[in-house]
Order: sequence, then C-alpha cells, then structure tokens
Amino acid sequence: MFPEWFLNVSSLGSIDISHNQLHGRIPLGLSELPNLQYIDLSGNGNLQGSISQLLRKSWKKIEFLNLAENDLHGPIPSSFGNFCNLKYLDLGGNYLNGSLPEIIKGIETSSSKSPLLNLTELYLDDSQLMGKLPNWLGELKNLRSLDLSWNKLEGPIPASLWTLQHLESLSIRMNELNGSLLDSIGQLSELQELDVGSNQLSGSLSEQHFWKLSKLEFLYMDSNSFRLNVSPNWVPPFQVEYLDMGSCHLGPSFPVWLQSQKNLQYLDFSNASISSRIPNWFWNISFNLQYLSLSHNQLQGQLPNSLNFSFLLVGIDFSSNLFEGPIPFSIKGVRFLDLSHNKFSGPIPLSRGESLLDLRYLLLSHNQITGPIPSNIGEFLPSLYFLSLLSNRITGTIPDSIGHITSLEVIDFSRNNLTGSIPFTINNCSGLIVLDLGNNNLSGMIPKSLGRLQLLQSLHLNDNKLLGELPSSFQNLSSLELLDLSYNELSGKVPSWIGTAFINLVILNLRSNAFFGRLPDRLSNLSSLHVLDLAQNNLTGKIPATLVELKAMAQERNMDMYSLYHNGNGSQYEERLIVITKGQSLEYTRTLSLVVSIDLSDNNLSGEFPEGITKLSGLVFLNLSMNHIIGKIPGSISMLCQLSSLDLSSNKLSGTIPSSMSSLTFLGYLNLSNNNFSGKIPFAGQMTTFTELAFTGNPNLCGTPLVTKCQDEDLDKRQSVLEDKIDGGYIDQWFYLSIGLGFALGILVPYFVLAIRRSWCDAYFDFVDKIVKWLLFKRRVTYAKNHARRQ
Repeated sequence: MFPEWFLNVSSLGSIDISHNQLHGRIPLGLSELPNLQYIDLSGNGNLQGSISQLLRKSWKKIEFLNLAENDLHGPIPSSFGNFCNLKYLDLGGNYLNGSLPEIIKGIETSSSKSPLLNLTELYLDDSQLMGKLPNWLGELKNLRSLDLSWNKLEGPIPASLWTLQHLESLSIRMNELNGSLLDSIGQLSELQELDVGSNQLSGSLSEQHFWKLSKLEFLYMDSNSFRLNVSPNWVPPFQVEYLDMGSCHLGPSFPVWLQSQKNLQYLDFSNASISSRIPNWFWNISFNLQYLSLSHNQLQGQLPNSLNFSFLLVGIDFSSNLFEGPIPFSIKGVRFLDLSHNKFSGPIPLSRGESLLDLRYLLLSHNQITGPIPSNIGEFLPSLYFLSLLSNRITGTIPDSIGHITSLEVIDFSRNNLTGSIPFTINNCSGLIVLDLGNNNLSGMIPKSLGRLQLLQSLHLNDNKLLGELPSSFQNLSSLELLDLSYNELSGKVPSWIGTAFINLVILNLRSNAFFGRLPDRLSNLSSLHVLDLAQNNLTGKIPATLVELKAMAQERNMDMYSLYHNGNGSQYEERLIVITKGQSLEYTRTLSLVVSIDLSDNNLSGEFPEGITKLSGLVFLNLSMNHIIGKIPGSISMLCQLSSLDLSSNKLSGTIPSSMSSLTFLGYLNLSNNNFSGKIPFAGQMTTFTELAFTGNPNLCGTPLVTKCQDEDLDKRQSVLEDKIDGGYIDQWFYLSIGLGFALGILVPYFVLAIRRSWCDAYFDFVDKIVKWLLFKRRVTYAKNHARRQ
C-alpha cells in the first residue's frame, strides 16, 4: 500500500518510491503537498488513481514527475499547463483516454505567457492516446526528448515538430501516422535517436532529410513505405549504431552508402527490394554487428565459406532470398541463424566445422539440402534450443546423438526422406515442446520413451510407416495440445485413457491407420478439442452420444494454434495440419485456429445419426460419410449455424431431408448422396446453391435440382392448370355479359322512360336543343376575339 504518512510532511520536497510493487489507490492528499519538486512513483504496476485529480494546481514547484507504468486512468487535465517549472514528465504505460489535442487546453488557459517552457523530456508512450499530433508540440522550444510511441495517434506529422532545434530523441513508433516526412527534419542537428517505425508513412527520402544529422546514432524507419532516393556516391553525415530500414525501398542495388558506416551493431534491411549480390566489402563492416537481417529480399549468389564474428552476434537472418550453393562450414559467434527459404544445396557441413557452442537457433528449412543428418550433430551443436530441417531432401536415419542436445525445445525434421526408426534417445531432450517428424519414411514402433517428454505440446508423426499400438506411456504427456499420427500403419483400439490423459488436447488426428473397436466414451472429456479426425480406420459400433460434451466445439472460440512455439529471436514453429474437407485436402497454418471439425468417415460405424452433435454449434466441418449410419437427419441440425461442410454420403440414412437445413447460411459443401432419403428436396435458402450431385443415389428423392419430379408436384400442377382454366372461363363469361348488359341498359332505359310520358320526352329534347345552341354561341364569340387580335 502507498505509505500515507508522507501526507503529514507538508515540507516534503522529494518522493522516490519507484519499483516497489506498491498497489492500491494513490491518496489525493499527495496533490496537496505544495513544496514537492520531485516525484517518482513509476514501475509499481498496480498503483491506481485518476490522472486528472492528481495533476492539479497544487504542485506549482514540481520539476520532475514520473508516474509511468502504473494503473492510472483518465485524461490529462487542463491544469497541466500550470506546471511552469516542470522539466521532466513521464506518464507512459498508463491509460490516458482521450487525444493529445486535449492537452492544449491546459496550455491555452494557463496564466503563464510561456507554459511548459522548461519542459525538456516528455514521455507519453503506451498510453492509449488517440487523435492527431497537435501543432503546439512545436512550442516546447526546450524539449530534448519526446516519446509518443505505442499509441493510436493518426494523421500527418505537423511541420512544427521539426522546429524543435534542441531535440535529441524522438520516438513515434507503433502509431497510425500517415503522410510523408518533411526534409526540414534534416535541420535537427542535435538529433541522436529517430524512431518513426511501424506507421503508415510514405514518400521519398532524399539527402536533405539527413543533411545535418551528424549526431544520429539510432535510426528506425522500418515498417513504412519510404523510398530512399540518394545519389550513388552519397556519404551520410552520421555514424549510426542501430539502423533499421526494413520494408523501405532501398534497392534494387545493394546500398553502397552503407560502406561508410563503421559503428554498426544492429542492421535490418529486410524486405527492402534488394535484388543484387552482397558485395565483398560488406563482410568487412559486419564483424562488429550484434544483429543482421537481410531477409525477404531477392539476394543472390553464395555466402562466404566462413562467417566468423569478433563479438557474440545475437542473430543472422538471411531467410527468404535466392542464395544458393553450400552452407558456410564455419560459423562462430552466432546465437541465431536463419537460412530458411533459399536454394542452399549440399550436405549439412558440420563434419568440416568446429563445435558451435554459441548457436541456439538453427533454421535451414525449405532449401535443397541433401545427404544425412551428421551422426555427430549432438557433439557439434550441444546448446541448441531450436532445430528446423523442414522440407529438404535429407536422407538416412535420425542419429542417436540427437539425444545429446538436451537443451532442445523444438525439433522439426518433417518433409524429408528420413528412414529407420525413431531413436529412443530423444527422451533425453526433456525440455522438448515440439517434435515434428511427419512426412518421412520412418518405420518401426513408436518408442515408449517418448512418454517421458512431459513438456511436449505438439507431436507430429504423421505420414510415415509406423506400426503397433499407441504406447501406454503417452498417458504421461499431460501438456499435449496436438497429436497427429495420421497416415501410418498403427493398430489396436483407440485407448480410452486419451480422454483423461490429454486434458489440454486441441487436435487429435489418427486418420488412415488400422485402429479398430468402439470409440471410447471418454473422448467427451477432451473439453478443449477443436479437431477430431479418426477417418479411414476400422472403427465399429455407435457414435458415442457423449460427444455432445465436447465443450470447445459448442462455442465460437478461436485458439492461437498457428504459432504454438515462439521466442524472442523471431523464430517460431508454425503449426500445420491437413484437413480433408469439401472433398479435397487443405493445409491449414495461420488459419488453423478457425478449424472446428469432426471426421469419422470411412469406418464401420453404425447406429442412428447422433442428434447430440447438433448441439456443437461451433462445428465448421462434419464428415460421417462411408459408414452404416441409419435413421433420420434431425431438424435440429439447423443449430450448427457455423457449418461450412457437411458430408453424410454413403450411409443408410432415410426419411425426408429437413427443411431447416435451408437456414445453414455458411454451408458451402453438401453431400447426401447414396442414402435412402425420400420425399421432396427442400429447395430453398442455402439449399438452392447445391447441384444434383449432392443428392444422387437416393432413388426416392425428388424435386429440384434432381430431374425426377415429385408426384404431388405433377398433381398440384394439373390441379392448378385446371383451376386456372375454370377460373379463367368464368371470368371471361362474366366480363362479356356485364359489358352487354351495361350497353343494353344505357340505350333501353332512357327509351322506355321517354316513351311512357310525352311531357318528359318534350322536356328532354328541349334541354338538349338549348345545350347545342349555347355551345354554338360560345364558339362564335371565341372566333370573333381571335380575329380582332390578328388585325
């Protein structure tokens, strides 16, 4: 708790209780201490309070105020401008709702002619600020450091910002700022750090933008759309240590001006549209680097045989280029090495190199590497955490020495041509989180020793030639989230302990094996399960009614499965899964979290359609085809409102197709063929999007889109035609009859009336005669007037 005894010391001038894990509310009495000049409450995390109440007028002598990294809320108050002596203000890492223009209210209402004139450092980073950058920032003439990074600021950068001649550090990273940088930024001769990365800035950068930046040491312009437009002979006025221009357009040639930079420690030119070779002089300036990234370009040629650095290099990332030739056989002083997604060929050169004691992450995936995994890999790479050889042409067996790398957390040898058995020594890698050996030619039984990997979260052994039963030792893998053993030759019953041992399991794929017997009821205990694929086995019996208890499938919830393993060096293991849906094989990676699926197809399952499945409202794919399921499709199937694919073909289902299926608005694939359905197809709503292929092989089905018409359809049509004829005949008869009667009455009635009384007849014709004479008179008058006008 905040020590409230401070409040009794009215003469207190300085308070520093930063980073003490204090919690609770900051007492408002603190703002009543008039003599405070220095306050530092930063880094406590859970100190609460209102910014607007704390920053009141009482602190007229305050010079240093640091409230960063707490749990303070509210907008900055208008009284902010009254702190005329303030030199240092840090409110970063709080929840300052509102926009920066609200701060100007404090300046405009201040009694001082030059409010905040003494302010030299202003930090409002990571504070949830919104709106545009205000022009009044340019009035802080003595400002040396300004940090507005990690907010939601938008719009262009005001020109007034580039008039702060004393500015030494400017960070506006991770906002939504747009527009271009004015070349007047090149006049900030005191600037040492410039960070405008991760915005939506664009435009051309010329030599004028860097004209007087001779003191610049840190330059971050990454993740924007800048285009560098300088002369080939340009020599920058600065000597930077950290340079990040990732995603800027620097190519197509390798930037020659980089040759002048002798103090580089961090260099990121990733995704910079460079398509040439790396010049030889580059290797002479790179030996002091701590991090180097040239990834996602089109760099060509070969790397030097030796990559040796005088200092310990945190990382090299040359991934996603067009490099070819052999991998360098000597790599010293590197912790992170990513050469993936290139055209490197030849064997892994460990046999010619020395022990790489410093290497922690080695990514060689998606190349053309051949030959076996070196048998002494455990001796050469004893400190590895992450090893990926995915998608190469590697042959031979997995060496036993892999078990000597006890620090390993990720092993990915998938999509190669490895043979032999899985070495039991892998169990020595007790910290293993991911083991992916899928898509190889591995054979033999799954070693029981894998059950000792109690931290294992993802296990891929799919698409091999593995035999035998699922080891009972797997019951110890309580951390497992993904188990993919599909496309092997595994046999035996699906163990009932799966439902109790794998309490965190999200994906279970045992597809295309030789498992037999009944589905265990305990599968329903897998409350986190999103994907259940047991297709193409020899399973029998009924589908358990308890599947309704698969809670994760009954709600619309996504799990972040695609980056299950991630570390601070940027390497990650990307989860992959082949899902058979909509009649084709689809590989899911980044969208894997969207897959909610049950596939029990191509087995010998029997019994009635499990109505409980319709309560799994989050289900996206459902495939029960090629079984012996009987009964009707329940009308409650409309509860599967997220369903995108439904395949119930080749069963023994009967009855009518429920009309409620027309409300499944996301349904894009439907196959009900080869069953015993009868009656009329409910061709309405979403059902109108399917062709006859979805319904063929049901001889008693009729109606659109099938050619077979329903009997009641023909009867209704004949009845309708007959009624139209009958109704139309009566209408025609009555129409003509009414016309004739009306004409007859119009002629005959006046005739008979006039014929009865002579006086009525004389009066009638006398009236008609007067009307005719009046009309003739009006015509003569009109003619006379028109004739007079013409004359």
